[in-house]
Amino acid sequence: MVATFNHIGVLAHPLRPQTAPLANQIAAYLRARGIEAWHDAHWDETQVRARVESSDMVIAIGGDGSLLRAARVSSLYGVPVLGINMGHLGFLTEISGPDSWEQPLETVLVGAYWIEERMMIRAALIRDGLPVAGGDALNDVVLSRKVATRMILLETYIDKDWATTYNADALIIATATGSTAYALACGGPILPPELRNILIVPVAPHLSMDRPIVLSEGATVEVIAAADNHAETVLTLDGVLIGDVYPGDEVQVTVSPYVSRFVRLRERTYFYRSLLDRLEPRLPVRAEPERKQI
Repeated sequence: MVATFNHIGVLAHPLRPQTAPLANQIAAYLRARGIEAWHDAHWDETQVRARVESSDMVIAIGGDGSLLRAARVSSLYGVPVLGINMGHLGFLTEISGPDSWEQPLETVLVGAYWIEERMMIRAALIRDGLPVAGGDALNDVVLSRKVATRMILLETYIDKDWATTYNADALIIATATGSTAYALACGGPILPPELRNILIVPVAPHLSMDRPIVLSEGATVEVIAAADNHAETVLTLDGVLIGDVYPGDEVQVTVSPYVSRFVRLRERTYFYRSLLDRLEPRLPVRAEPERKQI
């Protein structure tokens, strides 16, 4: 079912001043069409929640980082996000650039769109049996060393059973969405976004398990910083620092009860072509080879 958009929020990138004028322009365009619109260029996820909750759609301007931030807060209320790319790759954004937004937005407003849902994961940092920090991630949960001098030792359990102890620079626990981000750069597999799997990828493992592991959505991953771990370790969610991880601390990762929802205009089969266009130069169509007459 296609929804009618009566109240739309426009989020600029707080650290990219060039996105603010575009947010203002889009909000004015929506108001001229009789749609209630608000825009914000200086926001954080907590401060903007009330405005997002009352919205039918959020337009996020920037790169994939902007989409991740907007998706995390919008997912709490089931609000779909439309992305306008002003970054580099723009895997998650739907509109290609700041000069080509008006016609695609008009297409959305008349109802010619579909909604893509993507699984998220939830992480909890547990110390002495009590949760001290955590949150949801659309891309990945990462335990990594704080400085580059020593590797970290991470005892890893899957569904309460010990799996392995990683001796590595970092450990990535990702969604299908995150499989094309940090996990891909570290040799992980590419998963289509509709899959509801949890992916474990070690970063530069030394004399320990070096293959990615793909788990079902119902799996629970528990990672404990080993007692003899002498490297400082930190926990990040979608690149946002959550806190320090001390020896004996546990990070528990499960599927989040929330999903991110994205407004799409492209065909439902867009994923692989979009991905390959970014990973490799588009090869020209090869001409039919000349054949010698016999």
